[in-house]
Amino acid sequence: MNREHAMTAEKRCSRRNLLRVLGAGGAAALLAGCSQVVLIGLLLGGPPSIAPKFDVATNRSMTDKDVTVAVVCYVPPERKFEFPGIDHELAKHVCHRLKDHNVQVIRPELVRSWLDEHPNWDRPEEIGKAFDTSYVIYLDVLDFSLYEYGRSDLYRGRSEVTIRVTAVNPRNKDEWEEVYTDSLISQWPTEIPRHTQDITYERFKLGYLARLSEEIGRYFYEHFNGDDIADAT
Repeated sequence: MNREHAMTAEKRCSRRNLLRVLGAGGAAALLAGCSQVVLIGLLLGGPPSIAPKFDVATNRSMTDKDVTVAVVCYVPPERKFEFPGIDHELAKHVCHRLKDHNVQVIRPELVRSWLDEHPNWDRPEEIGKAFDTSYVIYLDVLDFSLYEYGRSDLYRGRSEVTIRVTAVNPRNKDEWEEVYTDSLISQWPTEIPRHTQDITYERFKLGYLARLSEEIGRYFYEHFNGDDIADAT
C-alpha cells in the first residue's frame, strides 16, 4: 500500500471510529469544549456554512462583480447624547467587516463627510446617488445600551437594529427601490455579563461594536456554525 492510500485509509478509519463513539453515547464527552466541536466538524468534512440572509431573500449578492456598497447608520438623538458618535462608529465597524469579506464598500469617512455636509438628507438613495453605489445599507438603531438592565456595575451590550437595503436600477440610475428589510436583536455576552472591574468601558465598547458589526455583517456574507461559541461570556 503506498503512502497516499495509507493516509486515505487512516482518515476513513478515524471517521468510522468517531462515528462509533458518537453512536455509543460518547457525544456529550466530545462536545464538552469548543476545540472538540471544531475537531468533530473537521473530521466529518468541515463546518457547514450558513448563507447570508440577504442573498437567500433577494437572489443577489454584495460580493458580485462591480457591486459597491455604502453604509449609513441612524441613531435616535437620546442615544447619540448618551453615546456620542456611536452612529459613525458602528457604520465604520460594519464597513470593515464587509471589506474583510470581499464586499467593496465606500470608505466610511467619505460617507460621514457627505452626511455632515448634507444634514437635511432623508432618503438612502441620496447617498447612493452621491457615491454612485449599487446598494445602500441603512441601519436604523432603535435601541443601544452597554449596561445590564438596572445595573451600573455590569456590562452587557444590547441593541435593536432595523436593517434596510436600497438598490439602484442598473438600467436607470435615477430609480431606486428598497429590496430587503430585516431586524436584529443583539445581546453580548449572551450568557454572563461582564463586571465593570474586569474590563474598561472603552475596551468593552469596542468589543461590543466588533460583535454587533459581525452580527450585522452576517446578513451579507457567509459564516459557519459554531462561530458564536466563544461569545457566551
